[in-house]
Amino acid sequence: MLSPILSRRLPHQLSSQLTRPGFWTACTTACTTYESGRRYYSAPKTSTAPNLPDLDPSKLTIEKTTSPKELKPLQELVFGRNFTDHMLSVEWTAKEGWLAPRITPYQNLSLDPATNVFHYAFECFEGMKAYKDKKGGIRLFRPDKNMERMNKSTARIALPNFDGSQFIKLISSFVKLEERFIPATHGYSLYLRPTMIGTQRTLGVGPSGSALLYLIASPVGPYYPTGFKAVSLEATTSAVRAWPGGVGDKKLGANYAPCVVPQIEAAKRGFHQNLWLFGEEGYVTEVGTMNFFVAIKDKKTGKKQLLTAPLDGTILEGVTRLSVLGLARERLAPEGWEIIERKYTMSEVSEAAKEGRLIEAFGAGTAATVSPVRNISWNGKLVNCGLKDGEEAGEIAMRMKNWIDAIQYGDEEHPWR
Repeated sequence: MLSPILSRRLPHQLSSQLTRPGFWTACTTACTTYESGRRYYSAPKTSTAPNLPDLDPSKLTIEKTTSPKELKPLQELVFGRNFTDHMLSVEWTAKEGWLAPRITPYQNLSLDPATNVFHYAFECFEGMKAYKDKKGGIRLFRPDKNMERMNKSTARIALPNFDGSQFIKLISSFVKLEERFIPATHGYSLYLRPTMIGTQRTLGVGPSGSALLYLIASPVGPYYPTGFKAVSLEATTSAVRAWPGGVGDKKLGANYAPCVVPQIEAAKRGFHQNLWLFGEEGYVTEVGTMNFFVAIKDKKTGKKQLLTAPLDGTILEGVTRLSVLGLARERLAPEGWEIIERKYTMSEVSEAAKEGRLIEAFGAGTAATVSPVRNISWNGKLVNCGLKDGEEAGEIAMRMKNWIDAIQYGDEEHPWR
Protein backbone atom coordinates (compact mmCIF):
# COMPACT_ATOMS: atom_id res chain seq x y z
CA MET A 1 0.00 0.00 0.00
CA LEU A 2 1.33 3.41 -0.95
CA SER A 3 2.17 5.85 1.79
CA PRO A 4 -0.69 8.37 2.01
CA ILE A 5 1.91 11.11 1.71
CA LEU A 6 2.64 10.14 -1.88
CA SER A 7 -0.53 8.32 -2.88
CA ARG A 8 -1.52 11.20 -5.19
CA ARG A 9 -0.52 10.41 -8.79
CA LEU A 10 2.60 12.35 -9.74
CA PRO A 11 2.97 13.99 -13.16
CA HIS A 12 5.02 11.83 -15.53
CA GLN A 13 5.75 14.06 -18.52
CA LEU A 14 8.16 16.92 -18.06
CA SER A 15 7.46 18.43 -21.48
CA SER A 16 3.89 19.33 -20.61
CA GLN A 17 5.11 21.19 -17.52
CA LEU A 18 7.77 23.15 -19.36
CA THR A 19 5.25 24.58 -21.80
CA ARG A 20 2.58 25.39 -19.22
CA PRO A 21 2.16 29.16 -18.73
CA GLY A 22 3.65 30.33 -15.47
CA PHE A 23 5.65 27.15 -14.77
CA TRP A 24 9.06 28.72 -15.16
CA THR A 25 7.94 31.60 -12.98
CA ALA A 26 6.84 29.10 -10.35
CA CYS A 27 9.81 26.74 -10.36
CA THR A 28 12.88 28.46 -11.62
CA THR A 29 12.63 32.13 -10.81
CA ALA A 30 15.93 32.10 -9.02
CA CYS A 31 16.65 35.69 -9.92
CA THR A 32 20.21 36.10 -11.14
CA THR A 33 22.15 39.27 -10.38
CA TYR A 34 25.78 40.19 -10.86
CA GLU A 35 28.15 42.09 -8.63
CA SER A 36 31.88 42.43 -9.24
CA GLY A 37 31.81 39.55 -11.67
CA ARG A 38 30.13 37.18 -9.22
CA ARG A 39 26.81 35.44 -9.71
CA TYR A 40 24.11 35.38 -7.04
CA TYR A 41 20.80 33.56 -6.86
CA SER A 42 17.93 35.07 -4.91
CA ALA A 43 14.74 33.29 -3.99
CA PRO A 44 11.40 34.66 -5.15
CA LYS A 45 8.87 35.50 -2.46
CA THR A 46 6.30 32.93 -3.51
CA SER A 47 6.48 29.40 -4.82
CA THR A 48 3.66 29.36 -7.29
CA ALA A 49 2.40 31.14 -10.34
CA PRO A 50 -0.46 33.63 -9.82
CA ASN A 51 -3.68 32.09 -8.51
CA LEU A 52 -1.94 28.92 -7.29
CA PRO A 53 -2.04 28.37 -3.52
CA ASP A 54 0.93 28.82 -1.18
CA LEU A 55 1.27 27.02 2.17
CA ASP A 56 -1.92 27.31 4.21
CA PRO A 57 -1.71 26.29 7.90
CA SER A 58 -5.49 26.64 8.23
CA LYS A 59 -5.87 23.49 6.11
CA LEU A 60 -3.64 21.38 8.36
CA THR A 61 -5.03 17.97 9.24
CA ILE A 62 -3.63 15.80 12.03
CA GLU A 63 -3.71 12.02 12.23
CA LYS A 64 -2.31 10.94 15.57
CA THR A 65 -0.39 7.73 16.00
CA THR A 66 -2.05 4.80 17.71
CA SER A 67 1.32 3.41 18.82
CA PRO A 68 3.18 6.10 20.81
CA LYS A 69 6.89 5.44 21.26
CA GLU A 70 8.54 5.10 24.64
CA LEU A 71 10.81 7.98 25.55
CA LYS A 72 14.49 7.14 25.60
CA PRO A 73 16.46 7.88 28.77
CA LEU A 74 18.38 11.10 28.26
CA GLN A 75 21.75 9.36 28.51
CA GLU A 76 20.79 7.07 25.60
CA LEU A 77 19.97 9.83 23.13
CA VAL A 78 22.20 9.69 20.04
CA PHE A 79 22.07 12.45 17.45
CA GLY A 80 19.71 11.59 14.61
CA ARG A 81 19.00 8.00 15.67
CA ASN A 82 15.62 8.24 17.41
CA PHE A 83 12.58 10.00 16.00
CA THR A 84 9.27 11.31 17.28
CA ASP A 85 5.83 9.81 16.69
CA HIS A 86 4.81 12.00 13.76
CA MET A 87 5.94 13.79 10.63
CA LEU A 88 4.67 16.86 8.80
CA SER A 89 4.32 16.77 5.02
CA VAL A 90 3.08 19.05 2.25
CA GLU A 91 2.93 18.11 -1.42
CA TRP A 92 3.41 20.53 -4.30
CA THR A 93 2.65 20.20 -8.00
CA ALA A 94 3.21 22.66 -10.80
CA LYS A 95 -0.49 22.49 -11.69
CA GLU A 96 -1.98 22.83 -8.21
CA GLY A 97 0.64 24.63 -6.14
CA TRP A 98 0.92 23.70 -2.45
CA LEU A 99 -1.66 21.18 -1.28
CA ALA A 100 -3.11 20.82 2.21
CA PRO A 101 -0.46 20.14 4.90
CA ARG A 102 -0.75 16.99 6.98
CA ILE A 103 0.69 15.64 10.20
CA THR A 104 0.68 11.85 10.14
CA PRO A 105 2.32 9.03 12.06
CA TYR A 106 6.03 8.75 11.24
CA GLN A 107 6.31 6.40 8.28
CA ASN A 108 8.29 5.38 5.22
CA LEU A 109 7.90 7.23 1.94
CA SER A 110 6.81 5.35 -1.18
CA LEU A 111 8.71 6.58 -4.24
CA ASP A 112 9.08 5.27 -7.77
CA PRO A 113 12.64 4.13 -8.62
CA ALA A 114 12.68 6.77 -11.37
CA THR A 115 11.90 9.64 -8.99
CA ASN A 116 14.24 12.48 -9.87
CA VAL A 117 15.55 13.01 -6.33
CA PHE A 118 17.37 9.66 -6.62
CA HIS A 119 19.03 10.50 -9.93
CA TYR A 120 19.72 14.23 -9.95
CA ALA A 121 19.84 15.22 -6.28
CA PHE A 122 16.78 17.45 -6.14
CA GLU A 123 17.08 17.76 -2.36
CA CYS A 124 17.77 20.37 0.27
CA PHE A 125 17.25 20.57 4.02
CA GLU A 126 17.60 22.65 7.15
CA GLY A 127 18.80 21.98 10.68
CA MET A 128 17.13 23.72 13.63
CA LYS A 129 16.05 22.97 17.19
CA ALA A 130 13.15 23.39 19.58
CA TYR A 131 13.93 24.07 23.26
CA LYS A 132 12.06 24.11 26.56
CA ASP A 133 12.54 27.01 28.91
CA LYS A 134 12.33 26.94 32.70
CA LYS A 135 8.57 27.52 32.61
CA GLY A 136 8.01 24.63 30.21
CA GLY A 137 7.46 26.92 27.21
CA ILE A 138 8.59 25.79 23.77
CA ARG A 139 11.06 27.98 21.92
CA LEU A 140 12.48 28.12 18.40
CA PHE A 141 15.72 29.96 17.68
CA ARG A 142 15.64 32.36 14.71
CA PRO A 143 13.50 30.09 12.50
CA ASP A 144 12.98 32.92 10.01
CA LYS A 145 16.66 32.66 9.08
CA ASN A 146 16.30 28.94 8.38
CA MET A 147 13.31 29.65 6.16
CA GLU A 148 15.20 32.33 4.23
CA ARG A 149 18.11 29.97 3.64
CA MET A 150 15.89 27.05 2.65
CA ASN A 151 14.13 29.17 0.05
CA LYS A 152 17.50 30.15 -1.39
CA SER A 153 18.42 26.47 -1.55
CA THR A 154 15.19 25.44 -3.27
CA ALA A 155 15.46 28.27 -5.79
CA ARG A 156 18.99 27.20 -6.72
CA ILE A 157 17.88 23.68 -7.68
CA ALA A 158 14.56 24.59 -9.32
CA LEU A 159 12.37 23.37 -6.48
CA PRO A 160 9.39 25.47 -5.38
CA ASN A 161 9.61 28.26 -2.84
CA PHE A 162 7.14 28.75 -0.01
CA ASP A 163 6.02 31.36 2.49
CA GLY A 164 8.47 30.90 5.35
CA SER A 165 6.20 32.51 7.93
CA GLN A 166 3.46 29.99 7.12
CA PHE A 167 5.86 27.07 7.37
CA ILE A 168 6.98 28.32 10.79
CA LYS A 169 3.32 28.15 11.88
CA LEU A 170 3.18 24.55 10.66
CA ILE A 171 6.43 23.73 12.46
CA SER A 172 5.02 25.24 15.64
CA SER A 173 1.90 23.06 15.39
CA PHE A 174 4.09 20.00 14.86
CA VAL A 175 6.37 20.83 17.79
CA LYS A 176 3.41 21.33 20.13
CA LEU A 177 2.11 17.90 19.18
CA GLU A 178 5.54 16.36 19.87
CA GLU A 179 6.15 18.35 23.06
CA ARG A 180 6.77 15.25 25.19
CA PHE A 181 9.88 14.52 23.11
CA ILE A 182 11.49 17.84 24.05
CA PRO A 183 13.62 17.19 27.16
CA ALA A 184 13.17 19.76 29.90
CA THR A 185 16.84 19.47 30.90
CA HIS A 186 19.19 22.28 29.91
CA GLY A 187 21.48 21.19 27.06
CA TYR A 188 18.85 18.94 25.49
CA SER A 189 16.53 19.81 22.63
CA LEU A 190 14.42 18.50 19.76
CA TYR A 191 16.36 18.58 16.52
CA LEU A 192 14.15 19.53 13.56
CA ARG A 193 14.94 18.50 9.99
CA PRO A 194 12.83 20.27 7.33
CA THR A 195 13.52 18.68 3.94
CA MET A 196 12.34 19.19 0.38
CA ILE A 197 12.74 16.66 -2.42
CA GLY A 198 11.76 16.50 -6.06
CA THR A 199 9.20 13.72 -6.54
CA GLN A 200 8.58 13.66 -10.29
CA ARG A 201 8.92 10.24 -11.91
CA THR A 202 11.25 10.99 -14.81
CA LEU A 203 14.78 10.40 -16.02
CA GLY A 204 14.67 13.65 -17.94
CA VAL A 205 16.82 16.45 -16.57
CA GLY A 206 14.77 19.55 -15.86
CA PRO A 207 12.71 21.33 -13.19
CA SER A 208 10.71 18.94 -11.06
CA GLY A 209 6.97 19.02 -11.74
CA SER A 210 6.23 17.90 -8.19
CA ALA A 211 7.88 18.09 -4.79
CA LEU A 212 7.45 17.07 -1.17
CA LEU A 213 8.22 19.32 1.78
CA TYR A 214 8.40 17.37 5.03
CA LEU A 215 9.60 17.65 8.60
CA ILE A 216 10.88 15.00 10.99
CA ALA A 217 12.32 15.45 14.47
CA SER A 218 14.80 13.74 16.78
CA PRO A 219 15.39 14.39 20.50
CA VAL A 220 19.08 15.11 21.11
CA GLY A 221 21.43 15.68 24.00
CA PRO A 222 24.35 18.10 24.38
CA TYR A 223 27.08 17.76 21.76
CA TYR A 224 29.64 17.66 24.59
CA PRO A 225 27.83 15.81 27.43
CA THR A 226 30.77 16.10 29.82
CA GLY A 227 31.91 19.57 28.78
CA PHE A 228 33.89 21.00 25.89
CA LYS A 229 36.37 18.73 24.10
CA ALA A 230 38.67 20.61 21.75
CA VAL A 231 39.16 18.96 18.36
CA SER A 232 42.14 18.52 16.06
CA LEU A 233 41.80 19.38 12.38
CA GLU A 234 43.57 18.41 9.19
CA ALA A 235 43.90 21.23 6.67
CA THR A 236 42.64 19.65 3.47
CA THR A 237 43.74 20.60 -0.03
CA SER A 238 43.29 17.26 -1.80
CA ALA A 239 39.50 17.77 -1.90
CA VAL A 240 37.44 20.94 -2.24
CA ARG A 241 34.16 21.42 -0.40
CA ALA A 242 32.95 24.35 -2.48
CA TRP A 243 34.06 26.56 -5.36
CA PRO A 244 33.07 29.91 -6.93
CA GLY A 245 29.88 29.63 -8.92
CA GLY A 246 28.96 26.37 -7.21
CA VAL A 247 26.42 25.59 -4.48
CA GLY A 248 28.56 25.60 -1.34
CA ASP A 249 26.48 28.40 0.13
CA LYS A 250 23.29 26.32 -0.14
CA LYS A 251 22.22 23.55 2.23
CA LEU A 252 21.97 20.76 -0.33
CA GLY A 253 22.44 17.10 0.49
CA ALA A 254 24.73 16.90 -2.56
CA ASN A 255 27.28 19.04 -0.68
CA TYR A 256 27.66 16.56 2.16
CA ALA A 257 28.24 13.06 0.77
CA PRO A 258 31.45 14.02 -1.12
CA CYS A 259 32.97 15.27 2.15
CA VAL A 260 32.67 11.93 3.93
CA VAL A 261 35.67 10.20 2.32
CA PRO A 262 38.09 13.08 3.13
CA GLN A 263 36.79 13.03 6.70
CA ILE A 264 37.40 9.28 6.95
CA GLU A 265 40.92 9.76 5.62
CA ALA A 266 41.60 12.53 8.14
CA ALA A 267 40.26 10.31 10.95
CA LYS A 268 42.68 7.56 9.95
CA ARG A 269 45.49 10.01 10.58
CA GLY A 270 44.11 10.90 14.00
CA PHE A 271 42.14 14.07 13.23
CA HIS A 272 38.52 14.78 14.06
CA GLN A 273 37.60 16.85 11.02
CA ASN A 274 38.79 18.60 7.88
CA LEU A 275 39.61 22.28 7.66
CA TRP A 276 38.67 23.00 4.06
CA LEU A 277 41.21 25.16 2.22
CA PHE A 278 40.65 26.64 -1.23
CA GLY A 279 42.96 27.59 -4.05
CA GLU A 280 46.71 27.85 -4.33
CA GLU A 281 46.60 30.56 -1.69
CA GLY A 282 45.10 28.14 0.84
CA TYR A 283 42.13 30.29 1.82
CA VAL A 284 40.42 29.06 4.99
CA THR A 285 36.74 28.33 4.34
CA GLU A 286 34.89 25.93 6.69
CA VAL A 287 35.58 23.16 9.18
CA GLY A 288 33.73 19.89 8.58
CA THR A 289 30.11 21.02 8.25
CA MET A 290 30.56 24.15 10.35
CA ASN A 291 31.59 27.75 9.80
CA PHE A 292 35.04 28.63 11.15
CA PHE A 293 36.26 31.51 13.33
CA VAL A 294 39.70 32.56 14.53
CA ALA A 295 40.51 35.11 17.22
CA ILE A 296 43.84 36.81 16.57
CA LYS A 297 45.78 39.94 17.38
CA ASP A 298 46.43 42.16 14.37
CA LYS A 299 50.10 42.16 13.41
CA LYS A 300 50.30 45.93 12.92
CA THR A 301 47.93 47.34 15.51
CA GLY A 302 47.84 44.60 18.13
CA LYS A 303 44.06 44.90 18.27
CA LYS A 304 42.03 41.78 18.92
CA GLN A 305 40.08 40.56 15.92
CA LEU A 306 37.39 37.91 15.48
CA LEU A 307 37.82 36.74 11.91
CA THR A 308 35.72 34.56 9.62
CA ALA A 309 35.47 34.02 5.87
CA PRO A 310 32.98 36.23 3.97
CA LEU A 311 29.82 35.03 2.26
CA ASP A 312 31.36 34.89 -1.20
CA GLY A 313 29.23 32.04 -2.55
CA THR A 314 31.43 29.26 -1.15
CA ILE A 315 30.48 29.70 2.52
CA LEU A 316 27.22 28.40 4.00
CA GLU A 317 25.07 31.16 5.48
CA GLY A 318 25.02 29.55 8.91
CA VAL A 319 22.41 30.76 11.40
CA THR A 320 24.90 30.16 14.22
CA ARG A 321 27.55 32.03 12.22
CA LEU A 322 25.17 34.95 11.87
CA SER A 323 24.41 34.81 15.59
CA VAL A 324 28.09 34.71 16.60
CA LEU A 325 28.80 37.73 14.42
CA GLY A 326 25.77 39.58 15.77
CA LEU A 327 26.66 38.93 19.40
CA ALA A 328 30.30 39.79 18.76
CA ARG A 329 29.35 43.16 17.30
CA GLU A 330 26.92 43.74 20.15
CA ARG A 331 29.13 42.63 23.03
CA LEU A 332 32.77 42.21 21.98
CA ALA A 333 33.12 45.33 19.86
CA PRO A 334 32.52 47.60 22.90
CA GLU A 335 35.44 45.78 24.55
CA GLY A 336 37.74 46.82 21.70
CA TRP A 337 37.40 43.79 19.43
CA GLU A 338 37.26 44.18 15.66
CA ILE A 339 34.73 41.87 14.00
CA ILE A 340 35.90 41.11 10.46
CA GLU A 341 34.58 39.09 7.54
CA ARG A 342 37.33 38.70 4.97
CA LYS A 343 39.33 36.12 3.09
CA TYR A 344 42.37 34.88 4.98
CA THR A 345 44.84 32.04 4.43
CA MET A 346 46.19 29.16 6.42
CA SER A 347 49.59 30.84 6.14
CA GLU A 348 48.21 33.81 8.07
CA VAL A 349 46.86 31.52 10.79
CA SER A 350 50.17 29.65 11.03
CA GLU A 351 52.15 32.90 11.19
CA ALA A 352 49.89 34.27 13.93
CA ALA A 353 50.40 31.05 15.92
CA LYS A 354 54.20 31.29 15.58
CA GLU A 355 54.18 34.89 16.73
CA GLY A 356 51.83 34.24 19.66
CA ARG A 357 49.02 36.26 18.10
CA LEU A 358 46.56 33.38 17.60
CA ILE A 359 44.23 33.54 20.60
CA GLU A 360 41.80 30.72 19.75
CA ALA A 361 39.79 29.06 16.97
CA PHE A 362 36.38 27.39 16.86
CA GLY A 363 33.69 26.07 14.55
CA ALA A 364 30.09 27.25 14.75
CA GLY A 365 26.94 25.33 13.81
CA THR A 366 23.53 24.12 14.98
CA ALA A 367 24.64 20.76 16.38
CA ALA A 368 27.32 21.98 18.80
CA THR A 369 26.79 25.76 18.75
CA VAL A 370 30.57 26.14 18.99
CA SER A 371 33.36 23.56 18.72
CA PRO A 372 36.79 24.66 20.04
CA VAL A 373 39.89 23.72 18.02
CA ARG A 374 43.14 22.62 19.66
CA ASN A 375 45.41 22.35 16.65
CA ILE A 376 45.52 22.11 12.86
CA SER A 377 47.75 19.80 10.84
CA TRP A 378 49.14 21.75 7.89
CA ASN A 379 52.12 21.11 5.65
CA GLY A 380 53.41 18.36 7.91
CA LYS A 381 53.30 20.36 11.14
CA LEU A 382 50.82 21.08 13.92
CA VAL A 383 49.61 24.64 14.30
CA ASN A 384 48.63 25.27 17.91
CA CYS A 385 45.40 27.26 18.18
CA GLY A 386 46.04 28.95 21.50
CA LEU A 387 44.69 26.46 24.03
CA LYS A 388 46.89 25.59 26.98
CA ASP A 389 47.45 22.01 28.13
CA GLY A 390 44.31 20.80 29.87
CA GLU A 391 42.26 23.66 28.46
CA GLU A 392 39.35 22.59 26.24
CA ALA A 393 37.91 25.94 25.14
CA GLY A 394 39.00 29.52 24.76
CA GLU A 395 37.27 32.47 26.39
CA ILE A 396 35.43 33.64 23.25
CA ALA A 397 34.10 30.18 22.39
CA MET A 398 32.83 29.74 25.95
CA ARG A 399 31.21 33.16 26.04
CA MET A 400 29.51 32.59 22.69
CA LYS A 401 28.21 29.21 23.81
CA ASN A 402 26.85 30.66 27.05
CA TRP A 403 25.31 33.70 25.35
CA ILE A 404 23.55 31.68 22.65
CA ASP A 405 22.38 29.00 25.11
CA ALA A 406 20.86 31.67 27.34
CA ILE A 407 18.85 33.05 24.42
CA GLN A 408 17.80 29.64 23.11
CA TYR A 409 16.54 28.40 26.50
CA GLY A 410 14.89 31.68 27.43
CA ASP A 411 17.22 32.54 30.28
CA GLU A 412 17.86 35.87 28.55
CA GLU A 413 15.30 37.99 26.77
CA HIS A 414 16.56 38.89 23.32
CA PRO A 415 15.01 40.04 20.02
CA TRP A 416 16.06 36.73 18.42
CA ARG A 417 13.45 34.86 20.49
